[in-house]
Amino acid sequence: MGPSEASGQRDTQALLPVPQAMELRKRDYHVERPLLNQEQLEELGCWTSATGTRQWRTWFQCSRARARALLFQHLPVLAWLPRYPLRDWLLGDLLAGLSVAIMQLPQGLAYALLAGLPPVFGLYSSFYPVFVYFLFGTSRHISVGTFAVMSVMVGSVTESLAPDENFLQAVNSTIDEATRDATRVELASTLSVLVGLFQVGLGLVRFGFVVTYLSEPLVRGYTTAASVQVFVSQLKYVFGLQLSSRSGPLSLIYTVLEVCSKLPQSVVGTVVTAVVAGVVLVLVKLLNDKLHRRLPLPIPGELLTLIGATAISYGVGLKHRFGVDIVGNIPAGLVPPAAPNPQLFASLVGYAFTIAVVGFAIAISLGKIFALRHGYRVDSNQELVALGLSNLIGGIFQCFPVSCSMSRSLVQEGAGGNTQVAGAVSSLFILIIIVKLGELFRDLPKAVLAAAIIVNLKGMLMQFTDIPSLWKSNRMDLLIWLVTFVATILLNLDIGLAVAVVFSLLLVVVRTQLPHYSVLGQVTDTDIYQDVAEYSEAREVPGVKVFRSSATMYFANAELYSDALKQRCGIDVDHLMSQKKKRLRKKEQKLKRLQKTLQKQTAASEGTSVSIHVNTSVRDMESNNVEDSKAQASTGNEVEDIAAGGQEDTKASNGSTLKALGLPQPHFHSLVLDLSALSFVDTVCIKSLKNIFRDFREIEVEVYLAACHTPVVTQLEAGHFFDASITKQHLFASVHDAVLFALQHPKSSPANPVLMTKL
Repeated sequence: MGPSEASGQRDTQALLPVPQAMELRKRDYHVERPLLNQEQLEELGCWTSATGTRQWRTWFQCSRARARALLFQHLPVLAWLPRYPLRDWLLGDLLAGLSVAIMQLPQGLAYALLAGLPPVFGLYSSFYPVFVYFLFGTSRHISVGTFAVMSVMVGSVTESLAPDENFLQAVNSTIDEATRDATRVELASTLSVLVGLFQVGLGLVRFGFVVTYLSEPLVRGYTTAASVQVFVSQLKYVFGLQLSSRSGPLSLIYTVLEVCSKLPQSVVGTVVTAVVAGVVLVLVKLLNDKLHRRLPLPIPGELLTLIGATAISYGVGLKHRFGVDIVGNIPAGLVPPAAPNPQLFASLVGYAFTIAVVGFAIAISLGKIFALRHGYRVDSNQELVALGLSNLIGGIFQCFPVSCSMSRSLVQEGAGGNTQVAGAVSSLFILIIIVKLGELFRDLPKAVLAAAIIVNLKGMLMQFTDIPSLWKSNRMDLLIWLVTFVATILLNLDIGLAVAVVFSLLLVVVRTQLPHYSVLGQVTDTDIYQDVAEYSEAREVPGVKVFRSSATMYFANAELYSDALKQRCGIDVDHLMSQKKKRLRKKEQKLKRLQKTLQKQTAASEGTSVSIHVNTSVRDMESNNVEDSKAQASTGNEVEDIAAGGQEDTKASNGSTLKALGLPQPHFHSLVLDLSALSFVDTVCIKSLKNIFRDFREIEVEVYLAACHTPVVTQLEAGHFFDASITKQHLFASVHDAVLFALQHPKSSPANPVLMTKL
């Protein structure tokens, strides 16, 4: 079909109705084309290199529309709040906010104990950050505030930098709790400011993609290990024990051993209180699960348990009669803002970065789950900024680092929450409790808070069921899960996360070093090539070897690619090259000895023609089966030219071929490399490809490349891959093109590119 016919047919189809034109295209879709190498493909497709866009130029453009877009981007509440449908969403957001506040009150008090702080600071951390997220966040359903994993990470910092041993009073060896708590609050608030600075900075430089390095198995293994840490940290409140503050590697193991050794010292009243509270909470949760379809709102088990436990503790006097430890004084009202202590930055910066990444990973993971479920978009970079501002402003108001709670987010969604208004409503309820009702919980036993924490760990501890499911589905992910869990348990939360990330990245590198290498064959009567080991109807094309790797080739696996290629070809390429060089060296030495003999004979008989001696010597070499070709040298100088060029130009002299040297020839004359898996090339990859061309040409096998993507071709050009012997005529649009060309030109030589242009 010529160009004029094709254009005429397109014009005819343009005049037809759309359904008829589409049916005509389907019926006439039949492609017959010539073989295309890269040069011909670029000429046919009118290829032009894509011009690079300079994004930085738009950064300095100023207009009213751009300013408005930036304002709405960084302050999303201005974009969605004016369009808020009051009649449809307000009631649901009010009920969801009330439900979340009811949960957030006991969790805030309990998670403050996890962080090693007085319980009231958990209420502060449930108010300021939540309201800030209402202004800057983009997720409609996540509940920002105190979270068990974040709290235990903060607790490991406060207890390691301000242990109880540093506050022992010399008089009676008791702990100065007021000074200790003030020091830990300063540490936690400064840590929150640093976490916020990290998150805001990463969000402004659009570093939200960092969460992609935290895979789901890694996050689930990490949160499972963190839940074990939380469980162990609450044992001292359950049994009423005084334990030593530990941090660093193996601190969890030492804590468990110390708890076991001090079990005889347990306070019976504390244990009974924790057990009763735990049983009540479990029963209420089971009742909620069974009646969740009939109940408009779940029964607030934690709140009812806290109120009942506080009333019983006050009426019975659990502290004085049974030695049960209680929360103590909870000051009413808000604390004034305080600047962070810059002297603590150096000791907290490492912890702050780890907590910033973990908190963002948890929040964005839940945010994207709810966004997909309800059909809206969450901006990961703006989420970083919103979460960072929540921690930054919260740290100024004596809060500790927060993130997103899975349990509260599920309650907020299930109770009918539609937007961030639910979070604002919950923060206002917490504010009322802080100002007026907080002091009512001074007699609340700490064992009840510990029981609430342990019962709420059920969801994360159930993640142990990932082990059998990952064993069946993906054992590499199971390995990441187990390494993350073990490293976090043994090395603590900060070092464990670093080890987990490094291990997962190394595992990616290892998996690229162990790809699936395959020799391809043609599926009968098609232009499709598949692995001959997997497809029984795929047959290797006689004389042509097609090789493919499932991974891109770069510096870490380029040598392995070359080794696998030579192994799958069925011949020992390196040994054959070595034997060829040895025999060529022997031939050169014999030619040199021949030259010396000629010189001696010439000196002995000056009247004899040099050409006679040369021909005689060549006939002697033929009788010894050293070379098959006829010697055409008639002078001693021509013999020297043959000796000098015998090793360098293997195609110019028949005497240097494998057959002439008595070496076995490969059972194929062409090698096609399917490079469709290549996404990029580096300098090591380019050198490896050049070495493959060189090595296989030494054993008289021509190499072709197929299915290279255009960006890869551009990188090959920039890396000076193409030269006089390797041109774009060695690149083909598909494997089938390369195979057909190799069959049509089985004797094509890189030194004679004329054959390449006859297509």
